[in-house]
Amino acid sequence: MTNLAQNLATTVAEHGGRPAVRLDETVLTYAELQDGAQRAAALLLDRGVGPGDRVGLVLPNVPAYPVLFYGALAVGAVVVPMNPLLKAREVEYYLTDSGATVVFAWHEMADEASKAAASVGIDCVAVDPADFASLLGEHEPSAEVVDRADDDTVVLLYTSGTTGQPKGAELTHANMATNAAVSAETLVELTPDDVVMGCLPLFHCFGLTCGLNASVLKGACLTLIPRFDAAKALEVIGRDRVTVFEGVPTMYAGMLHAPDAGSADVASLRTCISGGSAMPVEVMRRFEETFGCVVLEGYGLSETSPVASFNRPDIERKPGSIGVPVRGVEMRVLDDDGQDVEAGEVGEIAIRGENVMKGYWGREDATAESIPDGWFRSGDMAKQDDDGYYFIVDRKKDLIIRGGYNVYPREVEEALYEHDAVAEVAVVGIAHDELGEEVGAAVALKPGQEVSVEELRDFAKEGLAAYKYPRQIWIVDELPKGPTGKILRREVHAPSEES
Repeated sequence: MTNLAQNLATTVAEHGGRPAVRLDETVLTYAELQDGAQRAAALLLDRGVGPGDRVGLVLPNVPAYPVLFYGALAVGAVVVPMNPLLKAREVEYYLTDSGATVVFAWHEMADEASKAAASVGIDCVAVDPADFASLLGEHEPSAEVVDRADDDTVVLLYTSGTTGQPKGAELTHANMATNAAVSAETLVELTPDDVVMGCLPLFHCFGLTCGLNASVLKGACLTLIPRFDAAKALEVIGRDRVTVFEGVPTMYAGMLHAPDAGSADVASLRTCISGGSAMPVEVMRRFEETFGCVVLEGYGLSETSPVASFNRPDIERKPGSIGVPVRGVEMRVLDDDGQDVEAGEVGEIAIRGENVMKGYWGREDATAESIPDGWFRSGDMAKQDDDGYYFIVDRKKDLIIRGGYNVYPREVEEALYEHDAVAEVAVVGIAHDELGEEVGAAVALKPGQEVSVEELRDFAKEGLAAYKYPRQIWIVDELPKGPTGKILRREVHAPSEES
């Protein structure tokens, strides 16, 4: 039986004096991180929190996050991470659904969490850096790490989905421990000398597994940015000599289009990995060209801890591909009847392995629907080439059917990204009386660029079949994004009148 928190204790024994977490001038060594986590564990024990109890965390990327995270794990609790920008009614839903016993909230955003906690009758502890150390100092460190079984739940990650209320994916100690090890050892190849950029939210699985847990496992330093800003990210890479950058495609695009991108000091970077959503090939090409580095793209979901497949550093990389299944994971491409499709044919990705969640918290029907036969149905459409590499086509629910023809938004987006003036694109289906759906595109331009809708339409028309190119295009200041910076197609809506 192994508790994920044991990784911290193991690393402290070997690298206690090395920097573990940094936020600008604030630096915690591994020994200091452990001391804080042990005091947080004592605080929780004093509040009666024990194995299996749920603890809510509503914090941005600040040092208090890993302190509380590992403290909660040490007492055997289940962490419920939440976006600190959530409103009271949203936090209330998470607290109620999970049955949380206490919630910790960042002081600047504690009002909403406090209202939610009051409504469900639990305590909300405001976390203010000015007095957090003294709060922990009131408790003597508790060095015990409670034994947990491999299939005990360690984190409840709520997935937004496209319909209905969010569901809590139950990730186990084994899920998160093995996925962090796979990420650290086979993808990023982390060592104690590495500095990892922590701009992915720690309340999101990508940042939690590939950022925090992988760094702690290998004794690397995680340098935090509470909220992503492209110029700040470039500054921190140079200042802290960041060796590993982990981000979603919009972060890469933001850095690429930052005012001082050309003069940024990124010489320390050795590995860049991307996930969360498909990276446009043109963004990848330009990023690599501008910053002189290689981007490895991968794929995963909250339900898969998250990493399922990746372009690994030790084998051929194929731009536009999400690579091959990682260690301990199998993937297939299935048709609507659950049968394997031929290589090159489009189907739904199904995943099986040590990374797949135990199930959805309190949702047996939803669990059975998503994992009907031991294979998790991802909802993502893809095809596999003869070499075994997977290529995402689109979300199953994002497919546009125009006049009987299937149009995958990503293919149209890729074509528009090739235009020099385009920064970001989201392609969506628009209801049409005769065709069923028409193809529409919301486009955000690079700073200082101007281009007409007609020019963009003609540009897309040159590279796409007649049934694919977007008849309706509209220019926007920015596209709606989720907490990780992932573009939210479901929140993109065409203007009432055609452009």
